[in-house]
Amino acid sequence: MEQLHPKQGIGASGVESAPAVANEPVFIGARSGTGSLPSSAANAAEKPDFIRVSKSVRQNYEPSEEVLNLLETFRMMTNDCVRIGLANNASSLKRLSLLCYKELSRYNIVSYYKLHAISRAAGMLASRKKSIRRGMPTKDPYAVRPQLVSCYGFKVVNGVLKVPLGERRYFDVPLNGHTQNVLSEVGLKVRSFTLTASSVSLTVCKEVKEIECTRTAGLDRNLRNLTYGDEGRVVQYDLSKAVKIAGTTREIVGSFKRNDVRIRRRIASKYGRRRRNRINNLLNCATKQIVEEAYNGREAIVLEDIKGIRSLYARGNAQGGAFRGRMNSWSFGEAQRQVEYKAKWRGVPVIHLTKGETRGTTIGCARCGERLQVAQKDDVRHRRQLWCPRCGRWVDRDVNAVTNLSRRGRLRFDRSLPEGAEGEACEAMKGNPTTPAILRVDASKMTRRGIPRSYLNQRIILPSD
Repeated sequence: MEQLHPKQGIGASGVESAPAVANEPVFIGARSGTGSLPSSAANAAEKPDFIRVSKSVRQNYEPSEEVLNLLETFRMMTNDCVRIGLANNASSLKRLSLLCYKELSRYNIVSYYKLHAISRAAGMLASRKKSIRRGMPTKDPYAVRPQLVSCYGFKVVNGVLKVPLGERRYFDVPLNGHTQNVLSEVGLKVRSFTLTASSVSLTVCKEVKEIECTRTAGLDRNLRNLTYGDEGRVVQYDLSKAVKIAGTTREIVGSFKRNDVRIRRRIASKYGRRRRNRINNLLNCATKQIVEEAYNGREAIVLEDIKGIRSLYARGNAQGGAFRGRMNSWSFGEAQRQVEYKAKWRGVPVIHLTKGETRGTTIGCARCGERLQVAQKDDVRHRRQLWCPRCGRWVDRDVNAVTNLSRRGRLRFDRSLPEGAEGEACEAMKGNPTTPAILRVDASKMTRRGIPRSYLNQRIILPSD
């Protein structure tokens, strides 16, 4: 059954998850009492009501000659600290500070920049130590690009970032409209800044209260879409343009035949950054709407664990080069990163399922738990659908995945309650003859700024009996 419905939601399109655990009851009701899911802050008495969240905002700027010299000095101080730390087998911030601070006295620079150079070197050495402990081959760390990081002495006055140069002198960085709009939020604090030769990043933070969720919704990350929803409604965000962008970039880079490694590396880096920026913009539009829907619907977002999936598309797995290139350009990690930080910024809980909990969310029927069957290769009509032999119906694999994800996330929330706090819940057992009506919404086309052109004339697909 198809019908048009105005303003039902925003949406897009799917990848694979995995089958429901055998004989596992699925909670689709709400807790008795308040009728809301517990927030993670409510599950531990020692956690405060508000949590501190942070993010960064970045813009370009034009540096002066003095600022470029300052960045180079900071890089040299960092490398000196790394050298001293390697010589003395020191990686902790306290020991490195005792060893390096006097050695940095020969640099004519603001003293707190020296402290930040020591801190950055400590981070590089700690990362090296962690890699060695994991048995990974490492090289001696070395700061290559000029950079300046500080959380002291700077000011933001009338839309201008004032970077201290010493002797009560400042370098003014005019902030653009986007940065000023972000900083204008009530309760926001600027914690630090990072300068490079072409850009400035401001780290901002605020305290938010985690919302009390009334339900959970799964997020299924796929090559050509992000699918978000639960038993009642599913929204798909189309990312097929990202696949075209990645394919075009591979063709352009592969077309250069000049036998000069340095030039080819530079060209590949240039077009790689172009591809990353364009794909990240598409992901930003979709994830922003997903988090907004979760916040307005008071939903906890459930994420699957698909780490290590790239090993399925490694060379030697009897797969074509085009297919492997297409799957290895899938930005599933970037989508998760954007959802996580945006959800924290709005106070939306995020539930991370384990690999065991993720297994079977795509190929296990959300209605009866039966293992679903793939359509024949020549069956173009049911390309993204799976057949349930027990129910006798075709199931959209993405809708099935988010339904199972949302239910398993609901189970996780119920298990996280303190002892004696469990409420009654309705259970949908295997063999339930009723099928919940799932609204499926195809997202409207997004503009460059990520705002849908219209919420009208969106297609809703209701499951047939």
